[in-house]
Formats: sequence, structure tokens, C-alpha cells
Amino acid sequence: MPKKRPEGIKDYTGPAGGWGALKAVAVALKAQQIVSRGAQTLLKSNQPDGFDCPSCAWPDPKHSSSFEFCENGAKAVAWESTARKIGAEFFAKHSVSDIWQQTDHWIEDQGRVTDPLRYNAATDHYEVVTWEEAFAGIGAGLAKLDDPNQAEFYTSGRCSNEAAFLYQLFVRLYGTNNFPDCSNMCHEATSVGLPKSIGIGKGTVSLEDFDHADLILSIGHNPGTNHPRMMATLREVARRGGKIVVFNPLKERALERFESPQSVVEMATFAATPIATSYLQVKVGGDAAALKGICKALVAMDTAEAPVLDHAFIAEHTAGFDALVADLETAEWADIEHASGLGRSDLEEVARLYAQSKATICCYGMGITQHRTGTSNVQQIANLLLLRGNMGRPGAGICPLRGHSNVQGDRTVGITERPSPLLLDTMRDVFGFEPPRADGHSVVESIAAMRDGHAKAVVCLGGNLAIASSDPQACAQGFRNMDLAVHITTKLNRTHLLMAKGATYILPCLGRTERDSQDGGVQAVTVEDSMSMVHASRGFLMPPGENVRSEPWIVAGIAKATLGAKGGIDWDGYVADYDRIRDSIEAVFPAFKDYNARIREPGGFHLPNSAAERIWLTDTKKANFIVSPKLEEDESTRDPSVLRLTTLRSHDQYNTTIYALDDRYRGVFGRRDVLFMNAKEIARLGFAEGDVIDVTTALEFKRADRIVQGLMLVEHELPDNCCASYYPETQPLIALEDHDPQSFTPSYKSVPVQIRRAGADDGAERVVARAGVAGRLTSVKA
Repeated sequence: MPKKRPEGIKDYTGPAGGWGALKAVAVALKAQQIVSRGAQTLLKSNQPDGFDCPSCAWPDPKHSSSFEFCENGAKAVAWESTARKIGAEFFAKHSVSDIWQQTDHWIEDQGRVTDPLRYNAATDHYEVVTWEEAFAGIGAGLAKLDDPNQAEFYTSGRCSNEAAFLYQLFVRLYGTNNFPDCSNMCHEATSVGLPKSIGIGKGTVSLEDFDHADLILSIGHNPGTNHPRMMATLREVARRGGKIVVFNPLKERALERFESPQSVVEMATFAATPIATSYLQVKVGGDAAALKGICKALVAMDTAEAPVLDHAFIAEHTAGFDALVADLETAEWADIEHASGLGRSDLEEVARLYAQSKATICCYGMGITQHRTGTSNVQQIANLLLLRGNMGRPGAGICPLRGHSNVQGDRTVGITERPSPLLLDTMRDVFGFEPPRADGHSVVESIAAMRDGHAKAVVCLGGNLAIASSDPQACAQGFRNMDLAVHITTKLNRTHLLMAKGATYILPCLGRTERDSQDGGVQAVTVEDSMSMVHASRGFLMPPGENVRSEPWIVAGIAKATLGAKGGIDWDGYVADYDRIRDSIEAVFPAFKDYNARIREPGGFHLPNSAAERIWLTDTKKANFIVSPKLEEDESTRDPSVLRLTTLRSHDQYNTTIYALDDRYRGVFGRRDVLFMNAKEIARLGFAEGDVIDVTTALEFKRADRIVQGLMLVEHELPDNCCASYYPETQPLIALEDHDPQSFTPSYKSVPVQIRRAGADDGAERVVARAGVAGRLTSVKA
């Protein structure tokens, strides 16, 4: 008889995509009460005359099909364009304390915010205010700070280029570079690591390069959930005979088998395309060791057999090769195997496939970047590609997979806490003011400043910062320390329930799907995808309320209220016609030459990429091999009671937004309170599947309140000494200080933990997190 699984856990044997994905789209549209309108809206998603999907940043093909959306993109569109609304009546009925007791899913599922709101501490309710009242209060709160560096200005990656540019102009004119940004929590290791390796902090490939690649190395990402439209590209590579080698601690269904909803044959016959040529389940935190093993094997092959390295490329275009080889030769295979969890023969076989490939692309996600060694991990991928000249030629290069749809664009137009002197000089020359020169705060630094009393105000342009960041205990304390908190948003989320001791405002903004009408007519915004393509996005739905405004309009309103006439900026002119914003972007960033003309071309335009042209903007003027002698993040993980936890999104989730409580491909339904481990490890530690346990932070950052209670053990194929659970429920296990020292990226993907039977503690009163069946995160008290 089949083994009986715990409640809500089922064996899922089907492929990714296919009829299951189409059914999920239909359910999402029905749940948001937009079946007819939603279907029409989806046909405009990622089309040249439509809007850019608010989900992932995978690029659009040059010749778009009749539909260019995926299951998770459809959920994101449905979630944003929902028919549900919350205004004065909702907030009069529900106090903030009452809302706090609800699940994160329930809070966002109530619908779109339709009016500006201000918190009334006397009644514990948000109350509707006019835009004039909101701007006056926010402007006064920012203007009265003793030092502009006491304010933090967060940006979410859903923000457009136009809004982001106005935001950074306002904030720099205000006097600070405090730009905590969602990229600090995901691909900052790319932004910091790649410029030292290849001179630019972006990927070097285009979508067309996948048509010419012989080999795809897929490391630390799950495209079936996080960027599903990529699956169509990987399916084409596999069907034409290209090799796809996957490194990931979990076997993700989409990288095993994929049924394309756009394939009539596969849908009609319930067939699927095998994706991965080989699937190597690297140990959590073992990616750098695996990469070092492949490089070591490659160098050994080049010495003992026929040459496999591109020595001409290395001699002409690189620096640091001899130091890299010396480090590889001294690395011991036993250490590589232990740290990576993979066998020498497996890594040597990957090296052989790589040596045989004429063009290789390496794709990676946050399974690479969200580690203490994230920056170094990225640089080891660059090392591997440089050894065979797989940079700056067709079908080859590095491909960091961005999550949010415009997180790369926000950075391109100036949202950075570490601005270059060139950027600041150009801002001075174009706008006639001296911008602040000191580096500002990243997310981790901002939360620490808020927690420790150094910051007094925070403005969030989108996002759910306190729940997205590590250490929600510190985040909650930080927000409650503020004299002023401002949230620009489409929907309510838990961060909005962390009340500043002074004033807290919620300002409702348009979504991507909605018409943006200004004095100069209907406006388009622009975004940049993962492969540096910039294109227009035009919403067409009517806004959910007459008081909902565009992000540029809101940013300009705050700027006018705070700065008055300072700087002589024509904020109203910018808002009336976004072409004027793009003209200023072009003036500051010459790469946007003919910006307004080129975004009117279907598909937009590609920004220049120096490394793709083999121009190396590094200190050496060459691509640099960068040695990383360290093999694993913490040698003390040899303690057999310590497991390495990696945090995950479910398939019904986008960042902190939880659409529903299923994770179809992993066989979890109606719950999120699970900890995945392999059967052998569960037994080794004296437990059985279905047991309820508590998880505590181990080693350096162990502390009484770093605990998540009430998780159920679920058997899943993972390497030994590893476990996995959902984000954000397990955020309380990650100390704010547990981050990559170079990029400040939190170590979400490699957390040392220990487990114990539920309730087996010393009885001390603690502030803990409990991840219940409804996906509720209560890591801090209301």
C-alpha cells in the first residue's frame, strides 16, 4: 500500500505547466472576481501595445505570441487588478490591532486601497485624509529632521524607471543617499561582484543567445515558480538537443519535466518535455565548492589531455589566471566533495560537458546570491565562464535572473546607496545642485539605523519591507521607533500595521494594468528586464478609485511638500508629460540616447553592455579571475546536529505576497507550516514525517527569540544535513547581521539551524514566530 502522508501532503507526479497551470489561472481570476475582465487583461500582458507583467523580469520575445503570460504572472495580474476594494468603510470597521491578527494572505486579499490614509493612535484606526493633508504632513515631517541622513527611502522593484528617477532626484536634492532597495535583498551580490570581475553589474546575454547555446548551466534557481516564462526558452533548448545541467538542493519539477501550455501536441496528449540533462543536488551553501571543483577538473583536463581552456582569450582579455590556477591546484577533492555534497566524478563529468560545448550560458538566481559568500559565488561563476572565453560571443555569457520586473531598471536610473562619482557629477551638472557624496544605507543598514534610533523617518515606494527583510524582530522595532512612516502601495500588507510612534501614512498608487492619465494625456512608463531591454508599459484598466494616483504623481507631491522651490525642479511639468522625465534620464545617462523615440518602437531597445562587447571596465581594464579560497560558509557546520536551512517561495507566492496556500509541485496543499528534510535525516535526528517541531537558529547568531515554532516535518528529496522551509515565515531565524559582508545581502539561503520537538523549551517568555496552517507570520507582537 502507498505510504500514508500527513494532512495536506500528497505525492505530485505530474509535469510543471500544462493543464494544472491553466486551471490555476482560472481559479485565480475567479477568486479576484474578474473572470471576464481578467482574461482580456492577460491578453495585454507583455505585449508591445500593453503593460509589462508586474511579476518576473524575464524578457519578451521579439515576436510576441497571442499570449505571453505564465501561471504566476497571471496570478500577479489578477491580484493587482482585483475587483475588491478597501476604503473608508473597511478601515472604520477594522482596527489595526484586529487586522494584525489576520493572516498575511487575508490582509492582502481584502483588495485595493482607494484613498490616502493616516493612522489615528487614539482610535487605533486608519482614517481617510485628503492628498493635500497627507502631503503637508509628510513634507513637514521630513523637513523638520535635524539631518537628511535620518530618513530612509526604500524602493520596490515594481516601480517604473520614471518614478524611480524622480524619487532619486527628490531624495538627493533632499540631501541623502539612503536608498535601501529590494535589490539589496536579492541580487546585490551580482551588482557588487560582477563589476570587479567583468566591469558591469548585469548579465551579458540576450534572449537570442539561448538559440545558439550548446550548454546551459542552471544554478540556484527555480524557474517553474519564480520566472515561468523562462521554461518556454529552456524547453526549446532541450528539444533541439542542447544540454541543461542543473545545480540545486531541491529537485524542482519544472527543471525535470515541463508541459508547455502553448504546445497543442503536449496539451492534447498530456506529454511533457524533459528539461535537465543532469540534475546535481548540491548541498545548501555548497555552490562555491561545486564551481571550484568544475574549474579544478577543467584545468586538470587542459594539462593532462588536449587543451580545453581558451588560452588566447585568457591571454588577451583576462588578469589573475595564474593565481586562480595555483588556488585550484592546492584545493583538495575531499574538501570539495564535503563542502559541495557532490562526488568528484559528477563534477568532472560537468567539466567534460563544458569542455565539449562551443557556447555556454550560466543562469543563476538567489540560490547563489543570498549567502554570506554571495558576492564570491557570483565571481566563481564568472571565473568558470572566463576559462573558456564564454563571455562576449553568441550563445555564451552570464545570466543573473532578476525577480522583480524592474529591479534592474531602478538601479540603472540611479536608485543606489553607493553612487559613483560620475553619477553624482552628472546630476550636479544637469540639475545645478551638489548632491550628497557619502554612501547611504542598504536595507540591512537602514533597518539597523531604525532599530538603534539613528533614523527617524522611512518612506517606502512599494514593497513589504519589514516582512521581506531578515530579522523581523529588528524590523518591527525599527518601524515603531519612527517619527514618520510613509507607504506608497496598491494593497495593504503587514508592514503597514507597524505603527510609527509619530505619523503613519498609506498612499494608494496605480498598478501596471491601469490607465495613467495626466494633464498631458495618457502616459506610458518604462521598465528594464533581466537582459537590459527597455520597453514601454501602458495600462488600460480604469483605476480602482478616483483618489488613486500614479507613482510619479505621488513622488512629485511629496517632493514639493518637502522641498518647496529648492532646486528649481518643475515637478508639475514632469508629471504632466513623462516624456520630460525620460529626457532628463537621457541627460544623466547617455546610454538612453533617443529614449522617447526608441520606446515607441515595438519591443523597445537594448542598453549597451560593455562586457558583452569584451570591453572590461575594471581597474585592470581586463576581466579578472578572482580567487575564493574558502569552500563553505562555516566550518562548524560539521556539527551533525546543525542543519543548513534554505528558504523558499511556494508556487502560490510572489515575494511576500501569498496568493493561496498550495505549493502544487512540492505536493503541499492548504498549509505552509512545513519543514522539508530527506527521510534519512529525519530518522537520524529521531523524528518521523508528520512530527511537529520547533526550529532554532544555531551557532553564531543563536538567540532565545530566533525560533520558529510548530512546523511539520515533511519528507522531500534534499541533500543530507539540509532542510528547507517557506519565506517569510522563517525570517525570524535570520539575524540582521547574518549577511554577505561585501554586498550586505541577507543569508536567506544558508541559515544554520537546529530542530527539537515542539514546545521543548525552558518555559521562558519569548517573542517567537509561529507559522500556522493559514500562513500567518506573527514574529512580533501587535
